Amino acid sequence: MANSSQIKDSEKSLTITIKTFFGLEQVLTEELNELGYKDVQLLNRAVQIKGTWNDVYFLNLHLRCAIAVLIQVRQFQIKTEDDLYKQCLKIKWHEYFKVDKSFSVRGAIFSDFFKNSQYPILVVKDAIVDTFRNAVGDRPDVNTKSPQIVIDLYVNNNQVTLSLNTSGLPLFQRGYRQAVGEAPLNEVVAAGLIRLSGWDRKSTFLDPFCGSGTLLIEAALLAAGIPSNIERQHYAFKNLANYDDALWNKLYDETQKRITKLPCRIIGYDINDEMVIKARRNLRALPIGRFVETASEPFERIKKPEDSGMIITNPPYGERMGENIEELYEGFGNWMKSEMSGWRCWVISSSESGFKSIGLKPSKKIRLYNGDLECSFRLFELYEGSKKNPSL
Repeated sequence: MANSSQIKDSEKSLTITIKTFFGLEQVLTEELNELGYKDVQLLNRAVQIKGTWNDVYFLNLHLRCAIAVLIQVRQFQIKTEDDLYKQCLKIKWHEYFKVDKSFSVRGAIFSDFFKNSQYPILVVKDAIVDTFRNAVGDRPDVNTKSPQIVIDLYVNNNQVTLSLNTSGLPLFQRGYRQAVGEAPLNEVVAAGLIRLSGWDRKSTFLDPFCGSGTLLIEAALLAAGIPSNIERQHYAFKNLANYDDALWNKLYDETQKRITKLPCRIIGYDINDEMVIKARRNLRALPIGRFVETASEPFERIKKPEDSGMIITNPPYGERMGENIEELYEGFGNWMKSEMSGWRCWVISSSESGFKSIGLKPSKKIRLYNGDLECSFRLFELYEGSKKNPSL
């Protein structure tokens, strides 16, 4: 049972900043709206809401398009370098986590106060260590590789924000991926693509370049109403001094975990037998796995399973895979024109020459990143006579 201080903490109003990738801020806002959070402030690669520790636990589990959930500890202005240390020293860090927990400070620095962007991170680290020494006579260890506590520092000119990263490892580390291919799609990006596409979660979903199955998995979990992080066990909030195990277990127990069927067909193909085996291995780790159809087949042989549906796919880009991209994309475009009339097809790629080779005019273009690669996510609406449409 939670003690009185924990109950008070769980009800306390917090400023919660939720990080995401460039271009996914709006779909993250829509996802929060769906979950009942209406007052959402849009930021750059992030959104912000007010909430409680109950919300922090809930959002870490349920958000699909988020990288991390931060809670603001303190926000202040500085006039000199020394002000950063002095202000950090005022924070009772020992009340946030215990001395036996390792920590690291990570941040983004955009300020003329500091010539070296690493310097303010070291200042905050020293202030935290000194706070512990003054309060408890001992200091926590610094662990930059696998810390139990992550402090987020953001400096914009003279404005400083210090936050606790309650997620720890990025939330795209879902816990379900058993096997990956050479150029896997980030799970948060995959979830974002599905939301950006406007897929209704009822029509047939098809990925002809399914690889290790990330898009299939994210689509199936979304359609089933099962959180993408259902298999994830590690969150940094579990290492905080106020962690409420009973509250977390209650939230987790109330979450949808099993289904008897999907509300739609989800189908994945890949020309590589090994990749299909990896996709099946990843699917088997999840409660939706047996409902997703996979097969080893080149896209040229795929026949449309329904008169209409949604294709979302991440074909090879050429940067890592070494294919003849123009030839591949030209064949893919010909297949879409001849076989998939009545369907909507979304393609993410960083290859402009590949897109041109498709030979179809996209009706939408969205700029995104997959890892460090700048990509375009484009919609091709496949009507009868699509073959005559010019490419851009």
